Amino acid sequence: MNVLLVNPQCADTFWSFKYALRFIARKVANPPLGLLTVSALLPAAWEKKLVDMNLSPLREEDVRRADLVFISAMDIQRHSVLNIIRMCRNLNKKMVAGGPLFTSEPEEWPMIDYLVLNEAEITLSKFLEDLEKGTPKHLYQTNEFPSLNTSPVPDYYLLNLNRYATPSLQYSRGCPFDCEFCDITALFGRKVRTKTAEQVVAELENLFRLNHRGNIFFVDDNFIGNKARLKKELLPKLIAWMEKRNYPFRFNTEASINLADDEELMRLMGKAGFESVFVGIETPEQASLAGCNKMQNTGRNLVEDVRKMQRFGLQVSGGFIVGFDHDSPSVFQRQIDFIQQSGIVTAMVGLLNAPKKTKLYQRLKDEKRLLDVSSGNNTDFSMNFIPRMNIDFLMEGYRQVLKEIYSYKPYYQRVRQFLKIYKPGLHFHRKMTFGNIKALIRSMLVLGVLKQGQFYYWRLFAWTIFHCPENFPEAITLAIYGYHFRKIYSIA
Repeated sequence: MNVLLVNPQCADTFWSFKYALRFIARKVANPPLGLLTVSALLPAAWEKKLVDMNLSPLREEDVRRADLVFISAMDIQRHSVLNIIRMCRNLNKKMVAGGPLFTSEPEEWPMIDYLVLNEAEITLSKFLEDLEKGTPKHLYQTNEFPSLNTSPVPDYYLLNLNRYATPSLQYSRGCPFDCEFCDITALFGRKVRTKTAEQVVAELENLFRLNHRGNIFFVDDNFIGNKARLKKELLPKLIAWMEKRNYPFRFNTEASINLADDEELMRLMGKAGFESVFVGIETPEQASLAGCNKMQNTGRNLVEDVRKMQRFGLQVSGGFIVGFDHDSPSVFQRQIDFIQQSGIVTAMVGLLNAPKKTKLYQRLKDEKRLLDVSSGNNTDFSMNFIPRMNIDFLMEGYRQVLKEIYSYKPYYQRVRQFLKIYKPGLHFHRKMTFGNIKALIRSMLVLGVLKQGQFYYWRLFAWTIFHCPENFPEAITLAIYGYHFRKIYSIA
């Protein structure tokens, strides 16, 4: 059987890094890990081809050649999904769909032939059994959460790794916390399930043999959800493997703020090669944190927590939200002050939205405040519900936050604030490659000559060389990121 796996196109977002990737001659930040895992769960004898529409358009000839077209998607890919469906129906091709978009609203997709939802380790095998018997059903769902011990090594060989900045892998699913606006616990549960250390090492070995070097993203929604297993099993194996292979990779991931409470864990992560971590800060407003059940962030000195992680060699990128019911009129200035003081350079500030499957969505539905489905892009200036705060005041304040943190002067000040504190790991200074040299030259031309803000770029350039030369590659990287953020948010 010929199978076509299609990753729909994503809109340009904060996390796409579209404008930054041009400096390193990469097209896309991350590959579609879900589809690669699904591919590995399909019969080995099947012919498989992956089309990532973020790299190249979907061609009719590829669809014609396929017996089945597999689609996996998130909310932000909805528009592209509709185009794929239209092409497949015109060519009379059967479609199999899964992923968060379809799992959250299966009733909206009657035109899909086979909906294989939730986690593929359970539902895909049932679909394949029925397909073999000639009796496939329209809908496959489960309330079970599978063990990850049998999850296969993703089919990374389907990728052209040179087109991606950061390949992905997954260690765990689930999160012990239950924030009102987050759909992770609905999709994957609150019990954190993990792969074995041997499984993770096998995936790293696979990527190593495919000649990838550099960044790898652990896509776990909360990498430290099971800290005991992480410290006892995975990180010691990662440290040993990285030493054996002479540190070919640099890791980044997502974690909750309580990472700052565990110095042993931060030390182990640094030794294993972790350089950065995304943390959902959300807001400095205690009432808003309590109102959305983000209790793990309350009663803490969040700025000091961030600085502590930075001192342990972990660059912290942060998620921030405005539009909570309990936000005060001062929330916008408080967000600005927090971001500047903490030195969180990559600060993704979005308007609150309510994805389906979340407790927030259900509450707003009961209160008759819902307007539409979420776009999945929380930097597109849209909300899918009626906020408590006056909408014009909220939008004006939101735009002010973005302007204040991404204009040249405050942005470059924040980079310096971070670099003063940041202590990179001993083994992970970036090697000077030909690609790095090209990115540096491009940054000097684009940011230092052609675009506005040249003064701030060159001042950072000189300041870093004289004060912390070991952080020079990081300084240039963050200068390039700033260019992308200003383009995405349309800030001059």
